[in-house]
Amino acid sequence: MKFRILVAIFCFVGVLGNSQTKVGSVDSELIIGLMPETKQMMKRLGDYAKKLDSSYQVKLLDYQSKLDAYQKLGDVSDNYKKLKADEINEMNQGLQQSKQNGNQLIQLKRNELMRPLYKKLTDVIAEISKAEGYTQILTTSGNEFAYIDPKFDITQKVMDKLGVKIPEEDKK
Repeated sequence: MKFRILVAIFCFVGVLGNSQTKVGSVDSELIIGLMPETKQMMKRLGDYAKKLDSSYQVKLLDYQSKLDAYQKLGDVSDNYKKLKADEINEMNQGLQQSKQNGNQLIQLKRNELMRPLYKKLTDVIAEISKAEGYTQILTTSGNEFAYIDPKFDITQKVMDKLGVKIPEEDKK
């Protein structure tokens, strides 16, 4: 009998313990987009992309000149035409690969540049969450929720702590 009473008490305490959770939400992408560091990061990423594009443009010009020369070939042997066509096809594949590699390099650079911003944001979210007793904070960016009580959204608190302001035209 005592055992059943103890089990009932533990179950009751367990239910009370589970009901003590506090869940909040934050729009992390809004905050990241408004942080001043993001503008600096985007400029650096743009400069990096321009540098990659300039090397791609050199390859593209070389390809275009070889293609023009191939189209102007007069009476030459079929073997020579095939050799030049194979060379042009190989260059075209190289261009496609270079473009794909460039896109991947830009994405890697973007991730590298964004990592400190997300770290800073995560630290502030953790600080606010601990101070206000939240057990979970969900991000609203990229997720869909049926309902979120706005009183648990800490987006503004995180923005205030980071010194980020919503531009006037976005408030309307």
